[in-house]
Amino acid sequence: MSILIVVSNPHDWPLDIPDVTVVSARVYLTDPAYGGQLRARVFNLCKSYRYQSLGYYVSLLAEARGHKPLPRVNAIEDMQSPSLVRLLTENLDELVQKSLSAIKSDHFELSIYFGHNVAKHYDHLSRQLFNLLQAPLLRAYFDRHGNQWRIRSIKTIATNDIPPQHQDFVVQAATDYFSRHTPWPPKLVTPRYDLAILHDPDNTEPPSNAKAMKHFEKAAENLGMHVELITRTDLGRLPEFDALFIRDTTFVNHYTYRFSRRAVAEGLVVIDDPNSILKCNNKVYLAELLIRHHIPVPKTILVHKDNLEQVIPMLALPCVLKQPDSSFSLGVVKVTSEEELRNKVNELLDKSELIVAQEYLPTEFDWRIAILDRRPLFACKYYMAPGHWQIIKHGEQKRDYIEGLTQAVSLEETPVKVVKMALKAANLIGDGFYGVDIKQIGKKSYVIEINDNPNVDAGNEDGILKDAVYAQIMEVFLRRIEIRKRGNQR
Repeated sequence: MSILIVVSNPHDWPLDIPDVTVVSARVYLTDPAYGGQLRARVFNLCKSYRYQSLGYYVSLLAEARGHKPLPRVNAIEDMQSPSLVRLLTENLDELVQKSLSAIKSDHFELSIYFGHNVAKHYDHLSRQLFNLLQAPLLRAYFDRHGNQWRIRSIKTIATNDIPPQHQDFVVQAATDYFSRHTPWPPKLVTPRYDLAILHDPDNTEPPSNAKAMKHFEKAAENLGMHVELITRTDLGRLPEFDALFIRDTTFVNHYTYRFSRRAVAEGLVVIDDPNSILKCNNKVYLAELLIRHHIPVPKTILVHKDNLEQVIPMLALPCVLKQPDSSFSLGVVKVTSEEELRNKVNELLDKSELIVAQEYLPTEFDWRIAILDRRPLFACKYYMAPGHWQIIKHGEQKRDYIEGLTQAVSLEETPVKVVKMALKAANLIGDGFYGVDIKQIGKKSYVIEINDNPNVDAGNEDGILKDAVYAQIMEVFLRRIEIRKRGNQR
């Protein structure tokens, strides 16, 4: 993938960077050599981005050509609306207040050059704003209202608006940026598509371990896709990619959901999609959905402040209480007495107007059936943690937990009824990647929950299929990308 800096006049950018081509806007727009180029990253540094100007058309036609422009046209349009800018940056309020706390005046301008500011103190804020808006040269305007700083607007900076005393810094920032963001080393076959895998290096219980992540990368590369691991700071970079694979623990009020929403809005193939995250992360919704579609579940009651007295007559004791957005066995408790029931219900109702109560069904293990693209992918037995009633036994400290064993089982050896039940349940959510947990007691089976980003750990879930697990997941991405590309060409 070539790197192009497009400027109104090449003399506006007197910087010579290896493997970076500087070209005028008019040449980029009219020269067939650039129009026919299949893959390019285009850094649009024109003097003006006003509607239907040369700068505007550089970003617009770059997208039409399948190039990856910065800024994109939607970013240019976003910055025209102060209210939209405030909406996009509302999660940065704490950082804004901290970064600007020492400023004495009521107004402040922050110049951002490839994610950096000349003052190190503002680098973190600069990087976050750059990641959100993805324009190489930005200027943010802040006003103080009382004791609170607010973003008034954010504009792009033309190269001729860079103060002379900042020129050397911009040169260095650009050089550093391009050296860090070389898309990939030259290969015999140029990757056709770009896949981002969202992960959190600090997550103690990620859906995929480090070895599994390497397997995903290799499987994607074997199919002609370039893979880049991204983190929560890379939201603004999503337009650079063709697809997003979330390999971090998902929640609704969380950056994982915002990434999924943004990726869908940008036209990326996304697993898992925001609707799947919304549905799977709420146990109240899942309980209602499964019951309505006559899929067997443990005896269930949706508990609120007025029906606590119905729990014991319906479910008996012990029973299980579930916080709607619980995951990894957190927010799920077993109660054995009426007093404990009342205390835990009141505690959970402080966080949610509704919670789920279910009968207690002890088993040696839970089935986990992975469903991808409306087809069974793999099956596992998740055994309870030693001496515990759940798969994970959490200690007092965050990193203090014990997990039960995981045993991969071939789909052929998995009870047909369990697989069919899992498939039926997952299909109610969508066509993404799901892990359906099922308890089997004698001849009866019960769906416990549906997870939107099931674990794929090397040495566990891949125990039967090995590399084929990763290959099949990446094949779904490739097929969906190609379908989307063909649809866009019509």
